[in-house]
Amino acid sequence: MNVRRLIPAAAVTGAVLLGLTACSSADGSEHKDGGRLDVVASFYPMQFLAERIGGEHVEVTSLTKPGVEPHDLELTYRQTGRLADADLILYLKGIQPAVDEAVKLSEAPNTLDAATLTTLEDHGTEVGGHDHGEDEHGHDEHGHDEHAHEHEGDGAGADPHIWLDPVRYAEVAKGVGKNLEKTDPAHAADYRENTDALVGELGALDTAYRTGLKNTETRTFITTHSAFGYLAERYGLTQEGIAGIDPEAEPSPARISDLHSIAEKEKVTTVFFETLASDKTAKTVARDTGLRTDVLDPLEGITDASKGDDYIEVMKSNLAALRTALGAK
Repeated sequence: MNVRRLIPAAAVTGAVLLGLTACSSADGSEHKDGGRLDVVASFYPMQFLAERIGGEHVEVTSLTKPGVEPHDLELTYRQTGRLADADLILYLKGIQPAVDEAVKLSEAPNTLDAATLTTLEDHGTEVGGHDHGEDEHGHDEHGHDEHAHEHEGDGAGADPHIWLDPVRYAEVAKGVGKNLEKTDPAHAADYRENTDALVGELGALDTAYRTGLKNTETRTFITTHSAFGYLAERYGLTQEGIAGIDPEAEPSPARISDLHSIAEKEKVTTVFFETLASDKTAKTVARDTGLRTDVLDPLEGITDASKGDDYIEVMKSNLAALRTALGAK
């Protein structure tokens, strides 16, 4: 497993001060690249929103390079120092502690925490699905607000993987669009149009998932860590994580034994692993239970190994993988 490493607070503070000094000596009269807004995104799901909604009016820089596991991000002094000069910092609190700390210390005038734009739920460190009062089709009869709590304070205990639910991701997209309209009112009409187009695509994606997963032989899937809680709840599935929400957590022997029983009882066919983390544990569980393996991408980054070039394409690939694993009819 990866070891999570953070820049010490003193180093971050020094980098921010250094960045502010550099900014004061530079010509800040115009945005770089011909007047485009300078947007800093924390990792891919935020980068995708900024690029799709901002279009030609923004220049987006991601703090997380392709192939880097976001939880393990180490910020350079240059990255940290330039935060104070960004026109917008778009991040998701609770995913990357190093980013959370750097944003706080930067005192940047325009920061947007995506977690404040929708509702978060405390899926906790428990693994496995939960009963949310589903109807006969596996959908929540009362919607999700009844079970969701508002994002509070530091988000402790809240599951941050909101982008894997197209409905919640659309809510975030709307908030990003409104922020860009306010930041750059001269191009508000374009931001509004781009937001509407993206929300429409996410709506179509939601429909595809609801239709594609409506009738399946099993509703249970096993994955390396519990990143898919929102997706599972949205579409009436049961997620069984080998580890908890933290991708670095090691499963206990008791948990491995439980998975053997669950796989047999629920007729599970597949153990999913992801593109940016080790597949060793997933393959061990699959071998011990006689199951096959496949990729269910948590979309924390796009690489050459990704089954698609962007969020929409990879989510469609995930749907195809789930349909196969669950025996969709």
